[in-house]
Amino acid sequence: METTITATELARNLSDVLNRARYKGETFIVERNGEPVAKIEPPPQPGITLRELAALLAELPPLDDKFANDLDKARSILRDSALPKWPN
Repeated sequence: METTITATELARNLSDVLNRARYKGETFIVERNGEPVAKIEPPPQPGITLRELAALLAELPPLDDKFANDLDKARSILRDSALPKWPN
């Protein structure tokens, strides 16, 4: 959502405008004498979207039988390894 405000409104409500940008994702166009002079918007969020993650996963090569065999081997090693027993 983009809201146009005057520089005077910004000066009077700076804390509210900043909070609305940060926590509600709102964008403000600041005008002085009817001319746009600034834009206040939320900062970019770190990380990637689920759509970007799906696109990255789709680019990976398919898993082969060797990978499945490696997993089975790792599971058997972990299952067969004896955990230390608590003393009685």
